[in-house]
Amino acid sequence: MRFGVVGTGVVGTGWAVRALSRGWEVIATDPSPGADVRLRSAVANAWPAVRKLGLYPDADPDRIDFVTSAAAVGEAAEFIQESAPETLEIKRPLLQAIDAASDPEVVIASSTSGLRPSLLQEGMGNPERLVVGHPFNPVYLLPLVEVVGGNLTSLPTIAAAKEVYGNLDMYPLLVRNEIDGFLADRLLEAQWREILHLVADGIANTAELDDAITYGPGLRWAGMGTNLIYHLAGGEAGMRHMLEQFGPALEWPWTKLVAPPLTEELIERMTAGTEAQAAGRSIVDLEQQRDSYLLSVMRALAAHGIGAGLVLSQREARILAASAPAPWLPGQAVPAPLELYRCRVEPDWIDYNGHMTESAYLLAAGNATDAVFRYSGIDESYRAGGKSFFTVETHIKFLREAAVDEALTFATQVVGTDVQRLHLLHTMRRAETGEAIATIEQMLIHVDMTASRAAPVESGPAAALAAVAAAHASLPLATDCRMGLR
Repeated sequence: MRFGVVGTGVVGTGWAVRALSRGWEVIATDPSPGADVRLRSAVANAWPAVRKLGLYPDADPDRIDFVTSAAAVGEAAEFIQESAPETLEIKRPLLQAIDAASDPEVVIASSTSGLRPSLLQEGMGNPERLVVGHPFNPVYLLPLVEVVGGNLTSLPTIAAAKEVYGNLDMYPLLVRNEIDGFLADRLLEAQWREILHLVADGIANTAELDDAITYGPGLRWAGMGTNLIYHLAGGEAGMRHMLEQFGPALEWPWTKLVAPPLTEELIERMTAGTEAQAAGRSIVDLEQQRDSYLLSVMRALAAHGIGAGLVLSQREARILAASAPAPWLPGQAVPAPLELYRCRVEPDWIDYNGHMTESAYLLAAGNATDAVFRYSGIDESYRAGGKSFFTVETHIKFLREAAVDEALTFATQVVGTDVQRLHLLHTMRRAETGEAIATIEQMLIHVDMTASRAAPVESGPAAALAAVAAAHASLPLATDCRMGLR
C-alpha cells in the first residue's frame, strides 16, 4: 500500500508513523520549509513506541517519499489522508488539487476535527470519494478514527475507508449522522469549556483540574464510557435508577457550556499552569512519557479483551500471522533446525542491571514456540476448537547478556513428540554474530480445554510435528536436555 499524507504536522506525522509501522510506503508532502527533515525526525522519535506496539514485516521508518505537492501525492498514492490546517480556505483548494490529480477510485480522507465533509466536498470533481477520517493524538497509538460521510459520499467510499483503517489496526467508528464536531470532540469540547471557566473564575488551576481526572474518572474511561459507568452507578436497577435518583441535579446550574472570553489573563493562567505542570520537561519528553503509559494501559486492557486492548490483541495476532511462514504441507522438506522467529530486545525487557531480564527470555521463547505452532497448523482456528498446548516444564540456560535493541534470532529443534506431548529446544542467538546467548527447553502437553485434560493432537498438526521431529532427529543438541519423552 502507498499511503498518501498531505500535511505533516502532528496529526499527519502520526498517520505516517502508523502506516510505516504497518509495513506500508508513505508518500508525503507539506509546503512549510524544512518539513521533510521535521517529518523524519518526528518519525524517529515515535518509532520506539510503535516498535513496542508491534511492527509488521517490511515496517521501515525510512520508507518515506517526500514529494513537492499535493498533486504529486495524488498521482502516486493508493489512499490519501489530508491533514492540513483546520480552515475551509486551505482545505478546499487542497482537496480539489488532490482530486484532480488522483485516480477517481482512490479514497480521499480528511483528518478534520470538526468541519463537515459536505462543506469540504464543494468544488471537487469526484466528491463521492471524499470522507472524513478523524483520528486522535497520538495517531500511531490510539485506535479510534471517526468515519463521517458527507451528502455526496458514496457507500463504497465509506466501506473502503473503514477497510483501510481496519488494516491499520484502528477502530473505525462510523458517525451515522453528519454533524459539526462529530462525536468525541463534542464530548471533549464540553469538558474543555468547563475547564476554561473554572480557571478563568479562579476556582482551580490546571494541575488541580487534571488531577481531578487522572486520579478518578480518567481511570474508568480507559475501559468503559460514561454511559456504562453511570449504568453501574444505578446499582441493580441500572441507568433508570441512576437517572431517577440523580437526574434532578441536572437542573442545577453547575456547568457553563458557553466558553468564556479568551482574555489575555485567562491565556496566561492556562499557559503558566501547564508550564508549571511540565516542570521543565520538553514536549518530546512528555510525548515519550504519554506514549509509554498509553502502551501500558492498552496492554492491561488487552488482558480483559476490551476497548483499545482488544484492538491491540488483534494487531498482535495479525502481526504474528503476517510474520509466520506458511504452514507445513505433507511432502515438504523441513528446515533443520527451524528458524521461524526473530525479535529485538525491547526497552521494557531491560532490568536494573542494564540487560535483558529473566522473564523476557521466557517471553521471547514463548513467541518462538507460537511460531512452531503456526508452522504445524496450530493457530487461532485450531484453538477455537477447544484444543491447545500447555507448557508444563521449562529450563533456561543463560549463556550471555543481551542489550536493549539487540536483534535476536531463534533456532528451534523438535527433540521429540508423541500423541499428546511436545519437547522443544530453542537456541537464542545474536542476529549479527550468531553467538548463542541462551537455550530454552520446554515440555508441552496437548490439552482438551473443554474437558480440562490431556488429549491427542489432531491428525494434521500431529503429522506436521512428527515430520519435523524426524527431520531434526540427527541434529546435535545445543545443550544437555533435562527432559525427555518416556
